[in-house]
Amino acid sequence: MGRVDNDSFLSVLTRYFTRSKSSGTVYITMKRYTGQTKPKPRKSKDEAEGGAGDQKMCLVRATLNKKKISTIINSKDVNRFQMAYANLLKAHMDGLKKPERTKTKKDKKS
Repeated sequence: MGRVDNDSFLSVLTRYFTRSKSSGTVYITMKRYTGQTKPKPRKSKDEAEGGAGDQKMCLVRATLNKKKISTIINSKDVNRFQMAYANLLKAHMDGLKKPERTKTKKDKKS
């Protein structure tokens, strides 16, 4: 499917979560995105400090089986996207199993 806008990404991610209940696993990755597609040569120590003015972006990818989607989040949209993303995760994390605990009796020391 490729790169989509933020709202479409969340709606498709919802569909991925519902499909994964029957079979499959949804993999989600987040990383910083600088906008470059080709690697650049390393800068010297003097030039490395000058890149602070760039706009910060985040690349989010989701994969279900062989279907992949991704979106780029600008720094001004991070709060809105993060709230919607957190609500989506809370709504679809109901199938997790609780860990089994072994009951042990601890002796009380008096």
